[in-house]
Amino acid sequence: MTAPQQTGPVLRHSPWLALITIALGYFMNVLDSTVVNVGIPHIMTDLGAAMGHMLWVVNGYLLPYAMLLLVAGRLGDLLGHRAVFVFGLGVFVVASLLCSLATAPEQLIAARVLQGIGAGMAAPQALAITAAVFPPQRRGMAFGVLASIIGTAAAIGPFLGGLITHVLDWRWIFLMNLPIGVAGLVCTFIFVPKTRLGGRPRLALLPVVLATAGLLGVLYTLIDGPRVNWGVIAAGVPIGVVFLLGLVIFLPVSSIGNGRAVTDCCRARCSPTETTA
Repeated sequence: MTAPQQTGPVLRHSPWLALITIALGYFMNVLDSTVVNVGIPHIMTDLGAAMGHMLWVVNGYLLPYAMLLLVAGRLGDLLGHRAVFVFGLGVFVVASLLCSLATAPEQLIAARVLQGIGAGMAAPQALAITAAVFPPQRRGMAFGVLASIIGTAAAIGPFLGGLITHVLDWRWIFLMNLPIGVAGLVCTFIFVPKTRLGGRPRLALLPVVLATAGLLGVLYTLIDGPRVNWGVIAAGVPIGVVFLLGLVIFLPVSSIGNGRAVTDCCRARCSPTETTA
């Protein structure tokens, strides 16, 4: 198999400018997975939230983020990586504003879920765009730089969250995303080319829906299990049943039922990537 090749016109700008631009959006996505943790006591006091609320303020972001990575990557193949990246980053920025305006824990949870959706849409496109704009001999270095930026975001999140909360206010944890996000959107249209996989990639809708539903059951159980002491959730349903049902749906679809879709995806990713400035 061969790596994706750049087949469109020569880029008007350095691929490093494209990498810096998408890394900026990816940096925010990863940062917001950890930056909130230190501000939890202040958020609880300000919004009158319980610890159960705060668990979902954190996990309400991570759950859709994790669930959408594969689906969003496939959408990028179909619709264009830059287009999906811009959409996801735009949703993330709007959700960050809503987080800063929340006056009740339920509002903050809903905004965090929306944030996770935006991040889950944007993150996979960063990898695809990086592979498209760099020649094979420089891809390793480019991915190394991107990985170091991601690691830095995860590491400094708690420190930055504590600093902002102490000096300013917890709402600035989310407000700081606005200027960075807007700058990222503008730079994306300037420096990041349109990329799309060659051939005719397809989206197997039913396997994707089933696999996503199964993964939701598994992740929900792991997230909410400790809160209910691994007992029952709404309507008296044991949380273990939700976990097993999620596995029963997810594993067969991902390993067998979705095999054709996975094969199609692999073939598409090995075909040339169309890149336009």
